[in-house]
Amino acid sequence: PLLMWETIRDAIIEIRKFTDKGSININTNGSKPDAVEALCKVGLNSIRVSTNSLQRHIYTPYYRPNNYDFDALAESIKIVNRYGGWTSINYFTFPGQTDSVEEYEALRAFIKDTGLKMIQWRNFNIDPDWYLGRINLPDSGEILGIKQVMELIKEEFPDIKYGYYNPPME
Repeated sequence: PLLMWETIRDAIIEIRKFTDKGSININTNGSKPDAVEALCKVGLNSIRVSTNSLQRHIYTPYYRPNNYDFDALAESIKIVNRYGGWTSINYFTFPGQTDSVEEYEALRAFIKDTGLKMIQWRNFNIDPDWYLGRINLPDSGEILGIKQVMELIKEEFPDIKYGYYNPPME
């Protein structure tokens, strides 16, 4: 969607001419923080950024970013938070990688850095052999288990929400 941010901006302007109520959300890879800021200025108030990992070396071989960097994800979320909006990630969950100690630590750092409000845990329905070959992850190290990762995150960040869709603004 951010490749068409000017069109989205114009649509938001038209919507906001009639109401400042309601949530305008964008589901995105978060690749263009400047575009996200331009959209926030006209009324965007919710973002959901998709990711398979919060570690650059795992994210990059899967998404193969073109004309953006991994750091753009965090920056886009920070921008929406600065404008008082709702921020979440589509967190594509792959047992054995998502629940590694390294990924858990990366998730903690991401939440602290961005002020993320919600994690939408998604089953990463993907061929495991293809995926592991793509991200070149021969050994993911110590595994905590998805349930324990979720519990530990909730314990440290009690205000973070878990869900499968954006909650209403109310």
